[in-house]
Amino acid sequence: MSDNILEEIFIKRSQQKKKTSPLNFKERLFVLTQEKIAYYDYDFEKGKKKGLKGFVDLEKIKCVEIVIPEDNAPPERIFPFQIVYDEGPLYIFAKTDDIRKQWIHKLKNVVRFNKDLMQKYHPCFWEDGLWKCCQQEVKQAMGCKVLEMRNGGFSTGSRRKSRKPLPPTPEELPPEKSMTASHREPPKQHGFSVGMTVIAEYEYTPMAPQDLELKKDDEYTILEICDANWFRARDKHGNEGYIPSNYVVEALNGLEKFEWYCKNVNRSQAENLLKTENKDGGFLVRDSGKYTGKYTVSVFTKTLGEMVGSCRHYNILTTQQGQFYLAEKHYFSNIPDLINYHQHNAAGLVSRLKYVVSNRAQSAPSIAGLGYGVWEIDPRQLTFIKELGNGQFGVVKYGKWQGRHDVAIKMIKEGSMSEDDFIEEAKVMMKLHHENLVQLYGVCTKQRPIYIVTEFLPNGCLLTYLRESLRQPTAVQLLEMCKDVSEGMAYLESQQYIHRDLAARNCLVDGNGTVKVTDFGLSRYVLNDEYTSSFGSQFPVRWSPPEVLNYHKFSSKSDIWAFGILMWEVYTLGRMPYERLNNNEIVHEVTAGYRLYRPQMANDRIYSIMTKCWHEKPDERPTFQDLVMVIQDLLDNLH
Repeated sequence: MSDNILEEIFIKRSQQKKKTSPLNFKERLFVLTQEKIAYYDYDFEKGKKKGLKGFVDLEKIKCVEIVIPEDNAPPERIFPFQIVYDEGPLYIFAKTDDIRKQWIHKLKNVVRFNKDLMQKYHPCFWEDGLWKCCQQEVKQAMGCKVLEMRNGGFSTGSRRKSRKPLPPTPEELPPEKSMTASHREPPKQHGFSVGMTVIAEYEYTPMAPQDLELKKDDEYTILEICDANWFRARDKHGNEGYIPSNYVVEALNGLEKFEWYCKNVNRSQAENLLKTENKDGGFLVRDSGKYTGKYTVSVFTKTLGEMVGSCRHYNILTTQQGQFYLAEKHYFSNIPDLINYHQHNAAGLVSRLKYVVSNRAQSAPSIAGLGYGVWEIDPRQLTFIKELGNGQFGVVKYGKWQGRHDVAIKMIKEGSMSEDDFIEEAKVMMKLHHENLVQLYGVCTKQRPIYIVTEFLPNGCLLTYLRESLRQPTAVQLLEMCKDVSEGMAYLESQQYIHRDLAARNCLVDGNGTVKVTDFGLSRYVLNDEYTSSFGSQFPVRWSPPEVLNYHKFSSKSDIWAFGILMWEVYTLGRMPYERLNNNEIVHEVTAGYRLYRPQMANDRIYSIMTKCWHEKPDERPTFQDLVMVIQDLLDNLH
C-alpha cells in the first residue's frame, strides 16, 4: 500500500507473558505505517500476506533499541532488536545488521515526539521471569542501561539547536538537557577513607564522653571508619573522638561553605522557604533531585505592590567544555563565580539574585543514636513536656534528652510487646539510618514501662497532616511526599527489612515538610492476637495484599502493596481506604480482585503506579527502587 513506510519478513519471538510459557519463534511479515507497526501471517509459496496477527500503535512505543543476542544463538537470530510499549518488549530478529539499523533508525524517527519515551532500557532479553542483563525479577522494572540520546537517538537536531532569549527552565529544556533521573549520576556515596580531610557542615555538640565536638567549616582528619554512621576523627588541636558521618563532607567539595547552598531541600521545600522570606530576588541553590553534580537555582520574584509572589527554578547547565551557565553566553568555570555574577546581573533571569535564603539554621540531619555506641538511655536524662498521642504500644510524649535535644518517647504499655525480643532487635534497628526514616536513638530498659526514644518531628503524623494541615497542595508537593516514603522504604528493602505496617499513620513529617517512615518492624513484637488476625480490628487489613489477608505471608512485596494504599491516602488527603466496607468485606473483595478507585487528584500516570503496587501476584509488583526511579521521572516532568 502507498502509505506503507517499510515492509520486511522478520522472526518474531513470543512475548512470554507468563514465566511458564514456552518460547517460540515464527516468521512474520512486518509492515510499518505512519500509525502503527503490524505483523501478519505470510504465505511463502504464494508470496502474499495473510491474517493480521498483531500490531502496536506508534504513539504507545517507549523505546526502540538493539538487544544483545543470546549465547549460542542460531544464525537467523543474531541481529535482534526490541520495540518496548505498554505490554512490554516485542522482540524481532532481522536477517542482517543493515536491515536492523534501517528499521531502528526509521522507527526512532517516527516516534521521537512520543510523550513517554524511556531513558533507560534492558540490553538483554526478558526470559523465564528474569532480565538477563541485571537479574531483576519484575518485568516492568526500570532499565539498567542509559539510552544514548544523540546520533540516532530519539532527540532531533532541530530541538537541540533551539535557542531562547531567557535561560532555560526545567519546563523548557529539550530532552538531552532535562535532568531526568536516568541522566543523572548515581546517588551520592561518600568515598570516605582513613586519613582523609573532611569539613564539618554542621555544628555537633558531643552527646557521649567519647564524642568529638564539630565546629561548622572546620577541618577534621578521619582516623577510623567505625560503621556507616560514625567516624573516629581528630580536630586541628589534636583532640580525638567520634563524629556522625553525615555531618561532614570531603574537603574538596566546595559548595558546602556557601550559605546559599541548601543540600537537603527539594522543590516544594525551596518554594516554602522563599515564600516565607517573601523578598523579591530571594534565592537558594539546591541539588536537582538529591543527586550529585546537578544543581538548580530557585528564585522568588514579586512585583511592586504584589502581595503574593512566585518562584522560578533554573537548572545550572554545563557546556561540553565543562563550563557552567544559566544564561547562554555567560559561562563560568565554577558555580560560585556563576552565582556571584547573577547576584549583580539578571542577564535573562526573572530577577538578579538579591537575597540569600538559607535553611542552614534548622537543617542539621538526625544522627544514628545519641552518641557513638549509646543505645541504653538513662531515663533520668529525659524530660517529659507534652503528650503527642496514643499509639499501638501506649502513650507517646514529646520531651528533651539532657535538657536540650528534642526527642519523642514511646512508653510501652506492659503486656503489649514481646519486650526481650525487641530489646535485642533495637541494637540492630539503631544502625538503620536514612534521611527518610525516623531515627531510633535508644531504649530505656532498666525499668517498667520500657521507653523507646526516637527522633522528634514537629509536624506529626502524616495522616493528620494530610487531613488538617494541607491547603490546596501542589502536584509536586504530593508526589514528593510519596517519593520521600519510597526512598525510606527502598533503604529498608536494601537492608532486607520488612515494615509490615506501612501506612500514612506510621509516617511523620518534619519541620521542612519531609516525610519519614516510622515504626518499621515493630508489628512483629505485638502480643495482642487481634493484630495478626484478619478479623481483628487492629490488623492492618486495609493496607494488606491477598497473601497477607489469607496466609499472613509478609514480604517486601506486601510492603509494596501497602505503599500503593499509602499513595492513595496521600492523593485523597487522608481518606480511609475502602471506607464503606468492613474488614470481612475487604478480605472478600480484595481477594476477588477489587481495587481502590482513582483519586480525583491523581492523574492516570500516578494511578498506574498504585495499580502496579496492587498486582495480585507479589512477583509482578515493582521494587521500591523501581518506584523511586519512576516517581523521580514524574517529578522531573512536573519540574
